[in-house]
Order: sequence, then C-alpha cells, then structure tokens
Amino acid sequence: MSLLDSLTGLLSQGGGVQGVLTNVLAQTGGMSGVLAKLNDAGYGAKVNSWLGKGPNTPITADEIQSALGNDHLKQIATSLGVPFDQVAALISQHLPAAVDAASPNGTLQG
Repeated sequence: MSLLDSLTGLLSQGGGVQGVLTNVLAQTGGMSGVLAKLNDAGYGAKVNSWLGKGPNTPITADEIQSALGNDHLKQIATSLGVPFDQVAALISQHLPAAVDAASPNGTLQG
C-alpha cells in the first residue's frame, strides 16, 4: 500500500490530514509533547511561527527525525500505517498546519 493510499483511507474516516495527525500524535505523547521535543531540539522559532499569526515556517523531514528520534517515528508510522521511511516527510508536510489549526488564539488547544 502506498503512502497516498494510506492517507486516502485515513482521510475517508474524517478530520482531514490535520485531524488524523492530531489523533496519531495523541497516541504517542500528544501534540504538546511533540512540540516540546521540537523546542528542545532547537526548533522553537519554527514552532512559535505555527502557534502565532502569520505564515508557518516549514520544517524538514530531517529536522523532524532529528527531534523525535526513530522510536517515536516508528510508533507514528505504525499508527498511520505508513512506511517508516516516509513518516518524517509526512509529519513535516502537515504538522505546521495542524498546530496552526489547533492553536487559533496562539495557544495549543486540548
């Protein structure tokens, strides 16, 4: 099954990519835990751009992998049903928008 097939199946369950990503992250420490790891790894300015008003600064798959580590990414890949080698790219593509959507007032909700 391709990554696109996996995402299409997940999206058909509702909530869009952002909802799916939020649900998966909740199973692996929550979005706030992921953001804390990104902050600890030195990506606080990027995280703050997602929380605040204005454009979201992108993050790379390599930065995601560096901050979260292979064990955490394996958990997320398993939860999403996607190959491990593609999960960091998937997160880097969708995490900024998911955080932005979950923080309408600049503070992470829930």
